[in-house]
Amino acid sequence: MRESLWTKNFILLSCSNLFLFLAIEMLLPTLPIFAADQGSTESQIGLLLGFFTFAAVLSRPFTGAGVKRLGKKGLLLAGVIICLIGMASYYVAGTLSVLLLLRIVHGIGFGLATTMFGTVVSDVIPASRRGEGMVFFATGNAISFSLGPFLGIWVLEHYSYGGLFGFGVVILLLSLFFTLFVRLSPEGQAQIKASAKEREAEAAMREAAAARKLSWTHDVVERKALFPAVLGMMVGFAFGGLLSFITLFGIEKGLANIGYFFLVVAISEVLIRFVSGPLFDRKGRFWVLFPSAILCIVGCVLLYKTETTAMLLLAAVFYGLGFGALFPALQAWVINRVEPERRGVATATYYNLFDIGIGSGAILLGFAAMWTNYATMFLFSGLFFVLYLILYLVYERKQSIQGREQSNQAA
Repeated sequence: MRESLWTKNFILLSCSNLFLFLAIEMLLPTLPIFAADQGSTESQIGLLLGFFTFAAVLSRPFTGAGVKRLGKKGLLLAGVIICLIGMASYYVAGTLSVLLLLRIVHGIGFGLATTMFGTVVSDVIPASRRGEGMVFFATGNAISFSLGPFLGIWVLEHYSYGGLFGFGVVILLLSLFFTLFVRLSPEGQAQIKASAKEREAEAAMREAAAARKLSWTHDVVERKALFPAVLGMMVGFAFGGLLSFITLFGIEKGLANIGYFFLVVAISEVLIRFVSGPLFDRKGRFWVLFPSAILCIVGCVLLYKTETTAMLLLAAVFYGLGFGALFPALQAWVINRVEPERRGVATATYYNLFDIGIGSGAILLGFAAMWTNYATMFLFSGLFFVLYLILYLVYERKQSIQGREQSNQAA
């Protein structure tokens, strides 16, 4: 009998996560327009996403201390509430400076909430179905990625910026509502404690060495998660440019209904995850991580060549298939590499590097767009996926060589 995946907690967390990301995605096509209306340059528009993501990164080192004080659910609620405050405050942002400040507040809440969502849901998903479970959980992100931009553009057109931010507040209230009904199972906590007890002897042996190191490194960075997280950062570099400038790219090219790009990306993400999750669990990471990057590269090249809505949507198909398989697969790989009690730090490490990539990519590719044009910028963004492939293939080759050496020694 397979262990149950669709438990009450899993459904509640998935719904709450969906609404949190839905509120975020509403701002993707609208905040750049707002900033452009105020006379901001491409590099300044890139700062909107950069400040948000760097604030999220800087907040995540405090999740360990926050869990000790508030517990996992308490810290998750705190993150959602801060997002709610940030969204409600956008209405008073009359200048770019105020908007950037509020993006920092919103980013702090987002950093706490996303880290705790990843941590808590990994506790309620059976280990034998983690790849599948993380894929379905992340499907909420894909759904929000399609509905959010549509809702954001529609609300902005009919109700102005005040209506946009007010609608975002309502959506975050729904996220808060679902989170309130999550009940963490004591069994999951017991398993983590038992696992920690089994490693008590090993922890005691490392205690003296750990005392000589800066204690924050143990709480902030999980070394076992670093390599998949670095790959995630490469993905983030490219994704940051896409999120920041795809709407303005559509305006530049005279393409109507740019929101359809997000819809097609999201549909592609959802569809591929029904295949990529089970494939990850049955065949291994390579069969997901390698081809998905190729699909993203094709998507970047198609964006560079885009002159029509049909070409834009074709690019969305490839980009959605690639990213939809890639992101949850990397996250599942991170979780599988660490002990249960280190999942929180590992998740934070993964999201931190991914967000560093998004923030840095938004800023760097903003300069690239200012010096060239949006189409060329998208072509440049594909180089980050090329670098990702080089790093990943070198890693797999080293793992293969080490495996053969160990087999020869055992023989």
